[in-house]
Amino acid sequence: MNDQAKQESNSPIIDVRRIEKIFPGPVVALRDFSITVEKGEVLVVIGPSGSGKSTFLRCLNGLEEIDSGTIRIDGIPLDENEANRLAIRRKIGMVFQSFNLFPHLTVLGNVDLAQRLVQKKSRRQAAEFSRRLLDQVGLGAMENRYPHQLSGGQQQRVAIARALAMMPKIMLFDEATSALDPEMIGEVLDVMQQLARDGMTMVVVTHEMGFAREVSDRIIFMDKGCLIEEGESRTFFRNPGHVRTREFLQQIL
Repeated sequence: MNDQAKQESNSPIIDVRRIEKIFPGPVVALRDFSITVEKGEVLVVIGPSGSGKSTFLRCLNGLEEIDSGTIRIDGIPLDENEANRLAIRRKIGMVFQSFNLFPHLTVLGNVDLAQRLVQKKSRRQAAEFSRRLLDQVGLGAMENRYPHQLSGGQQQRVAIARALAMMPKIMLFDEATSALDPEMIGEVLDVMQQLARDGMTMVVVTHEMGFAREVSDRIIFMDKGCLIEEGESRTFFRNPGHVRTREFLQQIL
C-alpha cells in the first residue's frame, strides 16, 4: 500500500470543515461548522427545531449547496466537479421523515427501480437483491403489496431497503421516525440498530434519546447552526458540559 492509500485508509469517511450555509433572509442555517465521522461510526445529531440538523445532512450529499468551507466524503471533495458529486451520491443513502415511495409501484418495484435505472442491473438481478434487502428489514412477505397497503413503519422500512439497494457506505437518517405512530417507531429503530451492529457508518438526526444512548458512538448537540457540544454517548447525557445542552436535555428527558 502506497503512502497516499495509507493516508486515505486512515482518513475519516466524512470530513466537514468550517462550512456555512445561508438562506435568503438572511437565515444562517450553518455557521463555522466542522465535524469528522470515522468509518463504521454512528453519529447522532440532536438539537431544537431550526438548529440546522437537517440542513447539515442535506449538505453532506449535495442536496444543499454550502456557501463556504469544505466537505469530503470517503476522500472525495464535494465540489463543482459533477463526477465527484455523482461518486458521492453513490456512496450515500438517505432516509427522510416522509417515505417518498412511488405509490404506483409494488414494494419490490420501489426497491429495485434505481438498481435497474442507475446500476443497469437486469430485472432478475435487481429483484434477487431487493428480496434479500426486504428480508433484512423484515418485509420479505410483502414484496407484492403497494405502499397504501402498508403501515407507516412498514413504508419507512421499505424506504430504508431502497436506500440500501444502492450499496452505500454511509446512511443518513433525517428524523426517520418522527412521522410514525408511537407503536411503529420501534420496528424502524430495530432495523437501524441492526445496521449499526453490521458496521454501517450512520449519521442520524433524531429525537429518540433511547436510540441515541444505546446505539450511537458519539452525539453532537446543535443550536442556531452551530455545533455546541459533542461527546461519547456513554457520558454525554450523564454530564453535559454546556449550559445550553443541559437546558435542552432537561426539556426532553
